[in-house]
Amino acid sequence: MSVVLILGGYGGFGARLSRRLSIRGHKVLVAGRHVDKAAAFCSTMPNCSPVEADRDGDLAAILAEHRPDLLIDAAGPFQTSGYHVVEACITAGIDYLDLADGRAFVVGIGTLDAAARQAGVVAVSGASSVPALSSAVVRDLATGMEQIMSIEMAISASNRAAAGASVAAAILSYAGKPLTLWRGQRWARAFGWQEMGSERFVLDDGTTLGRRLVALADIPDLDLLPDRLPGKPAVIFRAGTELAVQNATLWLASWLVRWRWIRSLSGLASWLLPLQRRMAGWGSDRSGMVVRLFGLAGGKRVERRWTLIASAGDGPEIPTLAAALLAERIVAKELAPGARDAGPMLALADFEPVFAPMAIRHETRQIAQPAPLYQRVMGDAFARLPDEVRRMHEVLRDGGAQGRATVERGTHPLARLVGALMGFPRAGEHELHVGFREEQGVERWTRTFSGQAFHSNLGEEGDRIVERFGPLRFHFDLPGDEQGLTMIMRHWSIWRIPLPLSLAPRTVAREWAAESRFHFDVPIALPLIGPVIHYRGWLASGVE
Repeated sequence: MSVVLILGGYGGFGARLSRRLSIRGHKVLVAGRHVDKAAAFCSTMPNCSPVEADRDGDLAAILAEHRPDLLIDAAGPFQTSGYHVVEACITAGIDYLDLADGRAFVVGIGTLDAAARQAGVVAVSGASSVPALSSAVVRDLATGMEQIMSIEMAISASNRAAAGASVAAAILSYAGKPLTLWRGQRWARAFGWQEMGSERFVLDDGTTLGRRLVALADIPDLDLLPDRLPGKPAVIFRAGTELAVQNATLWLASWLVRWRWIRSLSGLASWLLPLQRRMAGWGSDRSGMVVRLFGLAGGKRVERRWTLIASAGDGPEIPTLAAALLAERIVAKELAPGARDAGPMLALADFEPVFAPMAIRHETRQIAQPAPLYQRVMGDAFARLPDEVRRMHEVLRDGGAQGRATVERGTHPLARLVGALMGFPRAGEHELHVGFREEQGVERWTRTFSGQAFHSNLGEEGDRIVERFGPLRFHFDLPGDEQGLTMIMRHWSIWRIPLPLSLAPRTVAREWAAESRFHFDVPIALPLIGPVIHYRGWLASGVE
C-alpha cells in the first residue's frame, strides 16, 4: 500500500482528493495545521491518519518520520508561495505533486528540474483544472488543425461550491493588478478580474447554465499554451462564480487596485468567506467550463468548442481529478524524475473514466466561421489582392502585425484639437503595432504608435465597410485589384444621423504590397481646416 501525504488534506479540494485516493486503496496522511480537524475528517473514511503539519514551516522532520511515497500540496495559495515544499521533498527524496494554479509558481517549477533529476524525484505542478485538464482539452481540440489563431477558456463555479480560504486568497491576490496576455501577436498588459464579459455554457441537447459573468484570471496557461501550439495563438482565460452580483462586486473592487487607491484586495478575505457562506443557499449546484479554439481545419475557418457542465454539486471534484490520475502514475513509478508542469501529461481521454460515475457531461462541437470582413464586402475582388494585403485582412478572432510608421500632424489649431480628441499619435517616426480583435463579424483595430494607442471598430453595411470612432461612422467603398485596395468615403454620420458629405473628412486610404510587406498610406484632412493627420508605413505579420 502506497502512502500519500496530503497538505491541506481536510480542506475544500484536499478533502475530495483524500477521499478519492483512500477509496483507491492508498494510505492517506491528512496533514494540516489543525490536527483535530484532520482527526475528525479521518474518522469518516478508511486508510486515513491525521498529521499535524504547517505548510509554511519546516517539513523535514515530518517527511523523515512518515516517509510517504508521495506528498501532494493541496493547501495553497500558490500565487504568493515559494518552492520550499518542493525543495523539502527533493532533499528527502520524496516525490511531489500539487494542485497549483498560480501562474508564476507552475511556470517556474522547471527551475528545479536539474535538482529533481539528480535526486531521482518526480515533481509535478499544476495537476488541476488548469493547466492539466485545460491543456488536455486544448490538445484534443487542436488535432487536425493547420493553424490556431486564438484560444479562449472560461470556468464558472456553482454558488454552492463554496470557495476555500486559499481559493479566495488566490483571486484577491491578482484582482486589479497588471497581468500579461499574449494577444495581437505580442505580450500585452491587462488587469486581473477585468474585461468582464458573459459566457454561455450550453450542450447540443439544450442543457444550459445560461449566461454567466466571467472576468480575466491569471493562470499558468497564459504563459504555457502560446509556445506549445503552432502559430503562437492568443490565449485568454476568464473565471467567475455563478452569481452575477459577486462577480460585479469584485470587478468594481478591482478598480481600486488598478487605480492604485489600495495595494491589494487580499485584506478583504476575512469578510469575503463569511459573506459567501451566507449566500451559499442562492443559485444552483451546477458548474461549467468552456474551451474554444479558433483557426483553420481542412483549409476552413472554424471554431472548435468543448463544453462541460457539472451538476449535483460535482463541479468541485473536477480540480482534483488530474491530481488523482497523476498520483497513481507517480506511485506506480511510471513518470521519469524531474520537475515540470502537468500541462502535457494527460489526455482528455484519461478523464473519461473519472467523469463517467459523476453528474458531468461534456461534448465537442465544430462551428463554421464566416469569411473575413473584407472578403464579405469585396466579394471576388478580395482574392485578387496581393498576398500581403489579403493576409492582413483575414482576421479570425485575433491577430497582429508589427512595423514602422511616419506621422505628420496638421498645424491648424482646430486640427490639433481634433487630433487630440481622436487620440491620434504625435508627429515623427514610430514603431507601430496593429492588433486585430474579431467577434461576431466586427473587427476592433488597435493601432499603437510608440506606445500611444487609438482604436476603431470595423463592420459592414451592405457592400461597404463601416469604420466607427465612438459615435462617428464612416462608410467606405473598397475598390481593389492585383495592385492593392483603396478606401473611398461615401457617407458619414454621428449617432446614425447623416451628415453632409461636403463637410466630411477628406481621405483616400491606400494599401499595397512591396518588398514582401504590407504598406499603407492614410491622409485625413478637414474642409477649411486642412490636414489633420497623415500616417504611412509598413507592417509585417510575425511574433515578437
